[in-house]
Amino acid sequence: MKTWIALLRGINVGGSRVVPMKDLVTTLAGGGFRNVRTYIQSGNVVLQASRGTSHSIGTKIARLIEARFGFDVPVMALRDAALSEVISNNPFPKASSEPKSLHICFLSEAPDRPDLDSLTRLKAPKEAFALRGKVFYLHTPDGAGNSKLAANVERALGVDATCRNWRTVNQLLEMCDESARP
Repeated sequence: MKTWIALLRGINVGGSRVVPMKDLVTTLAGGGFRNVRTYIQSGNVVLQASRGTSHSIGTKIARLIEARFGFDVPVMALRDAALSEVISNNPFPKASSEPKSLHICFLSEAPDRPDLDSLTRLKAPKEAFALRGKVFYLHTPDGAGNSKLAANVERALGVDATCRNWRTVNQLLEMCDESARP
């Protein structure tokens, strides 16, 4: 069995697209996934599957959610080793001491023509960002909710993204490690 992380985009935000975590676990387990666990209410799932790719796992989860809850949810799936690499490649190690100020945006694909110049113009003096393939690292010391940079990531990159703060990303990796133990 391989351990996967599924990141569901845009659920349980503002009372729309509500997916109770207990129901999500039951739905995914019924769809053939094993050791399904969630972390907080915003669509973070650690699970195991005997086979599949990032695309096929994400597609299967999205179809199960649509069949059960009646709406489409974009799902980005990645292996535990990929998440570990994302954490290891953090270009802002000092920011990790403030886990709510460091965000990792997981992209649906590597951007063909990202408009990094517009992001540079939008960023506040304390903010920083780095694009590494399908991952966008974002440091917003004054908060992501107030950041023009954070608000324009998807538009400037031209691809779908779902972001998690540093604490969540590390908690998901810890959950993966727990799943791998006998």
